[in-house]
Amino acid sequence: MNKGQVLVVDDEGTQREILRTILTAEGYQVETAGSAAEGLAKSAWMREGYQFDLVLTDLRMPGADGLSLVGQLTREEPPTLVLLMTAYGSRGSAEQALKQGAFDYLTKPLGREEVLHTVGRAFERIRLLQENRMLRQQLLERFRVEGIVGSHYRMLEVFDKLHKVSASNSTVLIQGESGTGKELIARAIHRHSPRKDGPFVGVSCAALTETLLESELFGYEQGAFTGATGLKQGLFEVADQGTLFLDEIGDSSPKLQLDLLRVLDAREFRRVGGSHLLKTDVRILAATNRDLKQPVESGAFREDLYYRLNVVSINLPPLRERSTDIPQLAEYFVARACKEAGRSPMPITAEAMRLLLGYHWPGNVRELDTVLQRAVLLSDGRTIDYMDLPIEVRFSSLPPREAGEAASLARPRAHRYRLPSQGINLDAVEWGFVQQAMEASGGRIAKAAKLLGVTYRVLHYRLGRSSRSAGGQRASEGMRASAAHADTG
Repeated sequence: MNKGQVLVVDDEGTQREILRTILTAEGYQVETAGSAAEGLAKSAWMREGYQFDLVLTDLRMPGADGLSLVGQLTREEPPTLVLLMTAYGSRGSAEQALKQGAFDYLTKPLGREEVLHTVGRAFERIRLLQENRMLRQQLLERFRVEGIVGSHYRMLEVFDKLHKVSASNSTVLIQGESGTGKELIARAIHRHSPRKDGPFVGVSCAALTETLLESELFGYEQGAFTGATGLKQGLFEVADQGTLFLDEIGDSSPKLQLDLLRVLDAREFRRVGGSHLLKTDVRILAATNRDLKQPVESGAFREDLYYRLNVVSINLPPLRERSTDIPQLAEYFVARACKEAGRSPMPITAEAMRLLLGYHWPGNVRELDTVLQRAVLLSDGRTIDYMDLPIEVRFSSLPPREAGEAASLARPRAHRYRLPSQGINLDAVEWGFVQQAMEASGGRIAKAAKLLGVTYRVLHYRLGRSSRSAGGQRASEGMRASAAHADTG
């Protein structure tokens, strides 16, 4: 019976053979290596067919030591469990080994029972990790939702609830900060519902005045008000047999709240200026970036409407609370942006990913998407590197005062902020981004300003300031001339 695959790495041949004999007698399949380099080579070769379950390695060996082996193997996907052997079993070396990712360590001289007991514990851990990976993969397959990326446990809870509520006709209240993907969740519920062949229509309750929103939802009769030259169907009619998504419902007026409550209770409404009751069969999905309990308590939001909308609630976590999803999201957004731009796929460098993981993302997933779309357009075409990211992302690890200064792009003189290993001239960095944006936009200032996330006036001022600075006059004048031609052509 094969209990598992073990690689023994030790520069002492006698020790290797003793361990091979002990472990083989207990049912383990054992390979040996005389150095860390040979161990890595065997591990890479074995991965073509199967992976070693456990690597048992000496700590002190000529050349690369056991700690370097730990660092390499624990970074693999899936990682390999490593058990260290050392004659220097001090607390310091043991703690260092464990911090590097080792499972445990054994102190030489080794005893047979101690070896078998520790290896047995290691394989119990391996089996648990394998079961967890299998369960996680099953969950991902079960709860996968088109267009929504994430494997954090809080997103799995969202997916689970999404699938459960989709088959019903219940109203759903989707809550989360701006940019967390509330409309994506609403569309996914619609796609997985019995109403999927019907229309999905949405409206933002915060984008329209009370009068316009009332006309948009309920429609109006000819002559209902000045300018009503004909009959207009409202969204409750347009979305019949489908789904109506009410975004930012917390910003709706008291009158509109009362009108919505009547529709939810009676499934009927009147057009503005009309006298006839019209029936509607729509499913209501509502979203808000606010905690509605507070306006309910203050009387700003109707309590009865709140409970009619909140039959089922789905709470989307902000990106900073599911940062383990950032690498997966980033790769998805970069791949999509490259495809849309007609560019070859580009990997994200380790330094750029470190900055993405360290940023707090106040705009959540929407901000990450925008940042990476811009990075794809401004990159050199080979990789997404840290210099392709906005200044606020690159300087997010600085103290607040320095970070604020570093993100200020309209300074008349160069500032240098000394980082641990380099100095950065921010004016030069800024001008580099301006040049790339102008090239990417074909010299159009308006389009370049949109890529950079600034207004037309700010970019026009920056181009003019650069023409007045020493050394930048000729390049800037040429760029401004081409920009003027492009913007008027």
